[in-house]
Amino acid sequence: MAALITFYFLLALVSFTNAADPDMLQDLCVANTAAGIKINGFPCKDKVNETDFFFAGIAKPGATNTTFGSLVTTANVEKIPGLNTLGVSMARIDYAPGGLNPPHTHPRATEMVFVLEGQLDVGFITTANVLISKTIMTGEIFVFPRGLIHFQKNNGNVAAAVISAFNSQLPGTQQIGAALFAATPPVPDNVLTKAFQVGTKEVEKIKSRFAPKK
Repeated sequence: MAALITFYFLLALVSFTNAADPDMLQDLCVANTAAGIKINGFPCKDKVNETDFFFAGIAKPGATNTTFGSLVTTANVEKIPGLNTLGVSMARIDYAPGGLNPPHTHPRATEMVFVLEGQLDVGFITTANVLISKTIMTGEIFVFPRGLIHFQKNNGNVAAAVISAFNSQLPGTQQIGAALFAATPPVPDNVLTKAFQVGTKEVEKIKSRFAPKK
């Protein structure tokens, strides 16, 4: 019995340690993004300095005159090479009145948002198709579990902004609409028509909305 309990404990421990980026094995490993080597992360560069650990890109609001009325400014390893192997990153999201950060997932990280200003309707959907949602205000926090579809919507009449924290140096983002209707090569129409129970004309119309602006 004791051996069985120990086995389940070790199994749970392994599962927990695999829930984020691998642990680092040295003080630092500043990403050499120009190395041209593809590994699970980035190779380390030899000479480092303070700029490898600094980023001012989320200090000011971003322009929200976008399709969805929102702008995500990432602060991940691609912007801060010193984050390589550290297993954390951040982002700033700005929303115009009525702006939406559309349904999406982060396949490699849990996300926590802290409201800088305004108020947002936020939510995520479990694998049992249950919606967990709440209105959050300035100074409040909400958590989106790793890999689950989630969104944020500014239903106020003033701008809003959040700071997001992730337990991954590069969480990845997959927008649901763009993934299905703007993939290259495209997802076949007969897959989408059956999945959404609509006709080909409706699918083509949606695809045209996601087509790159010329």
